[in-house]
Amino acid sequence: MSSEAPIRGDEGPDDNDLPVTRPAWPVTAVSAVSRGGLLWLVVAGALAARPGPRRRAAGRGLVAGAAGMALGHGVKALVRRRRPPARQLPARQALHDQPSSSAFPSTHATTAAAFTVAVALTAPAAGAAVAPLAAFVCYTRLRTRAHWPTDVYGGVALGAAAGYLVCRPDRARKYARMVVPSLPV
Repeated sequence: MSSEAPIRGDEGPDDNDLPVTRPAWPVTAVSAVSRGGLLWLVVAGALAARPGPRRRAAGRGLVAGAAGMALGHGVKALVRRRRPPARQLPARQALHDQPSSSAFPSTHATTAAAFTVAVALTAPAAGAAVAPLAAFVCYTRLRTRAHWPTDVYGGVALGAAAGYLVCRPDRARKYARMVVPSLPV
């Protein structure tokens, strides 16, 4: 069965096995607070409260999150994809702001993955603590019917790449030279 099959309008689960009813308030709250990267600013502030690897991880996470968000918006501008036809479902109506941009990729997922990968590569224990929150952000975008599952998967992949390249600039230069040998990096 396709992950992008039509959404049913009854009270049971849709074809992606997600309920179509109004989600619990934490789902909509986390989805709203993660808009624009606000959630990751708060998490970075908590990580940076003490000096050491977590402070460096917070800084790299913010840079990676910003890079991931910019990358996600750039891809959205190129890929014009409709969002799931769920405007009339209670799951989508629970969102405070109704998304109207292109669906692919989920910039919530892109930013979450970029931030988390950068934190994990810098301070693995902090990354392990942040990862469940990033996964929950991705789930909120599915549960509220703001995105197709492939939008979230694509966002995670783009974000993970952005987080990796922010933390491993030496490898980023190597890959850039492989693609464009005459590039002065």
